[in-house]
Amino acid sequence: MVHRIIISTFGFLALATCKNQTISQDSNTSEKTEISTTTPASTPKSTPVKTSNNSEPEMSTGMPPDKAAVKQAEKEASAKVSQSGVIYLKEGENKFLKEYEMNVTFKKMLEDSRCPEGVNCIWAGVATAEVEVMGLATRPVIIKISTMDDASRGYADSQDFNGYQISLSDVAPNTTSDRGFKAMQGQYKIGIKIKKLAPGQTSSNSPTTK
Repeated sequence: MVHRIIISTFGFLALATCKNQTISQDSNTSEKTEISTTTPASTPKSTPVKTSNNSEPEMSTGMPPDKAAVKQAEKEASAKVSQSGVIYLKEGENKFLKEYEMNVTFKKMLEDSRCPEGVNCIWAGVATAEVEVMGLATRPVIIKISTMDDASRGYADSQDFNGYQISLSDVAPNTTSDRGFKAMQGQYKIGIKIKKLAPGQTSSNSPTTK
């Protein structure tokens, strides 16, 4: 009888223990379920990254400048500047040259028998300009300078005046088959070059005094 009571007691204890374990497992399962079914915390939206306003400018779609061409242009420009003593005058134009203390006037083109553009000529021809020069303490002097130096024909490419040698370096424009010397009169432009003569130095060309 006593044995049955003890066995029964152990049976009840075992049942109570199993029941408590089952309740504990059910509570844990419900907690996990609640956690899984809860709304997940919202993640903050990503803030767009602002780009700096100091961004590099877009490259031009045009071709980059040719460095070789730029250098060549600068070289040509410096060469033109270095041609000191060359003065350009239009027909009828007057200039006072402070550097030489001289007043120069391109009076007119006396002749232009140069070979016209686009024409084959046996002789190159010659152009002669009439120029008036005057120093600060001298009278006006008329000189004739040509594109060639041929004393036998009466042509001189330079003349002396007041210690300077004045030579003709350029005549433009050229005549054409359609427009000869008479048609071009009044439209000529000459370039003269002035060179300081050494003391006592003179050339064989002597100007005509007006």
